[in-house]
Amino acid sequence: MERRKEFTGTVISNKMQKTIIVRIVRMAKHPKYGKVMKHYNKFKVHDEKAVAQTGDIVTIEETRPISKDKHFRLVKVVKKAILTSPNPDEVK
Repeated sequence: MERRKEFTGTVISNKMQKTIIVRIVRMAKHPKYGKVMKHYNKFKVHDEKAVAQTGDIVTIEETRPISKDKHFRLVKVVKKAILTSPNPDEVK
């Protein structure tokens, strides 16, 4: 039995209803020059309960097509983002 693909990435947008955009970073060696380079992919992910916020580290899993662009669902939030508010003393 074939396992579903799982990725861990960062939420870069949660502006849509029940949908988040997750950026996956993978490292790959250049075929000719051998330099290790970062490659990025963005996926639309189904977030039924809207628990993920921008900056969170999440695990996503491949699933049946939910819409035209959504083929992944949120499995869990690995690490919540640290939200920093500006210090009122510094902002003038």
